[in-house]
Amino acid sequence: MKSKRLFIVIVCFVFFCSWLIVDQSLINKAAWVIGTWETKTQRGIVYETWTKVSDVEFMGMNYTLKDSDTAVMENIQLIQKQNSLFYIPTVKNQNNNLPVSFSLKTISDNQLVFENAKHFFPQIISYRRVRDDSLVAEISGIINGRERKQAFPMRRIK
Repeated sequence: MKSKRLFIVIVCFVFFCSWLIVDQSLINKAAWVIGTWETKTQRGIVYETWTKVSDVEFMGMNYTLKDSDTAVMENIQLIQKQNSLFYIPTVKNQNNNLPVSFSLKTISDNQLVFENAKHFFPQIISYRRVRDDSLVAEISGIINGRERKQAFPMRRIK
């Protein structure tokens, strides 16, 4: 009888521990964004740098360089919680400088799509890997009843 109870306790403990361990496969599918990317815009060259912070978090920074000064426009967390991935940007001079959370809608080896239907604009943020050295970041959504989209083709520089 004692061995049966011990067995049940061990099985419950193993099950509980495995439930606490986060499956890192989602964030690992996004590892191709790690590095430094650049795109040319009307405001000049914009850079986006992604680094791995931990097994469940990447950090991104969107910025411009002018002479030796760095002007940060956006800080981004890509974080895995349980079995989902969240894209959490904090954009300078938007949303009272508070983070906005977008939840994972689609993920594949070459694409990440995040959505927040309640956000003014954008409601969708996506990254699509074209090749190992290039990707297209895109923001899209509805403004005043009209669909808007802006694409940012980027090339890897590091």
